[in-house]
Amino acid sequence: MSADVTSISALLLDMDGTLVETESRWYEAETAVMHSLGAHWTPADQAVLVGGPLLRALEYMSERAGGVPVADLETLLLDRMEALLDAHPVQWQPGAAELVDEATAAGLPMALVSASTRRLVDAVLRHIGDSHFDTTVAGDETVRTKPDPDPYLEAARRLGIDAAEAVVVEDSPTGVKAGLAAGAFVLAIPHVAPVEPAPRLHIVDSLDGVTLVDIAGWATAG
Repeated sequence: MSADVTSISALLLDMDGTLVETESRWYEAETAVMHSLGAHWTPADQAVLVGGPLLRALEYMSERAGGVPVADLETLLLDRMEALLDAHPVQWQPGAAELVDEATAAGLPMALVSASTRRLVDAVLRHIGDSHFDTTVAGDETVRTKPDPDPYLEAARRLGIDAAEAVVVEDSPTGVKAGLAAGAFVLAIPHVAPVEPAPRLHIVDSLDGVTLVDIAGWATAG
């Protein structure tokens, strides 16, 4: 590994909206479910929910749909989302595949850390493969999920590193809060919802052209 990036022990990567373009699929699934229940759904509603956790999303949708039981909504939403993921190609976000390939070539450990359930993480991995990732942590595999730090702390534990030595890559305010709470440096690429500046956080418009040397420099600068 280049001496320029030895300060990074691992990349801990969010999935939806960060590595892959699935936010449009989430919006499609949410809209279809809400319309089937006679409720209206807009991009502003999606922006409230981006980044999870799933329970918060379901409770919000239940309120907007007039009190439909959360358990019923969960079944409808996850079934629709998994069907959409299986039926359509899953596209990498700009620059994401290149960054993952660079980290793989450098021997830098990587974990995929998602607020999505295991069934949806696996649906995405059926498209992009899992060989790059040393471990994957789904939103239903820790007691607390984002914005709590547990998923990133669990990923660091599995990799045998201190989370403070890792870089979290996120697109949502919820995920950014989780990464910072875990003690990691966070690289944010906001898409649907804005991310506010904070210490140990660097914000970019896209991963396109971003290299490990760039990330190491930002992390070193704090």
